Amino acid sequence: MLLKKIPTPFIICNSISILLLILVIIYAQKFAPPVDGLFIPPATPRYPTAGLLTHTFEVLCSIPPVICGFTFFIIRRINPNNSNNFFLLGSTILTTGFFFNEIYRIHIILQYFDIAKLTTIRVYGVILIVYLSLFWKTLRETPLGIMITAFSLIIIAVLIDSFYSYFPMKSLLIEGVPKLLGMINFTLYFCLVCYQTILNTWKELE
Repeated sequence: MLLKKIPTPFIICNSISILLLILVIIYAQKFAPPVDGLFIPPATPRYPTAGLLTHTFEVLCSIPPVICGFTFFIIRRINPNNSNNFFLLGSTILTTGFFFNEIYRIHIILQYFDIAKLTTIRVYGVILIVYLSLFWKTLRETPLGIMITAFSLIIIAVLIDSFYSYFPMKSLLIEGVPKLLGMINFTLYFCLVCYQTILNTWKELE
């Protein structure tokens, strides 16, 4: 009787989580001992503002994939034929990839496998071009100026990071400021797009 009251998403979510947890622990035990390292807490800041804007950037990175994914599942359930469904799905995948890269530093980890950071950045650039090509018509109907501003700032930050050694003034602010501002606009863009999509869909149902 009790099992009937347990929602299916609860069972699926926890089953997948436990399975992935077991797989990660097995991998860590085999290739990267000690396994306790999986739960090493983040380093304590040397002073109160150490990493403040970096963590702010990471928090902002988590918003677009969540809001795009949530909007996609809601709109797809309400109106499976909505023209924005594919765009929302593509945006969810793109922003999730960006989020994982920033949190888990994939472009850095790949260097352990002799894959240069610049190579990874080029692959990301190709993915971005594919995204823009697929959804250009949809993007033109959104606040495109915000998107262009966001991408421009993030690209500037990536270029600075790639050629950091050539800069006479070594400061993380050179990369950090455009990166943070770009992410602020990136998050704002998807918040506005998702809000407008839900609003328009709701109006169509009235």
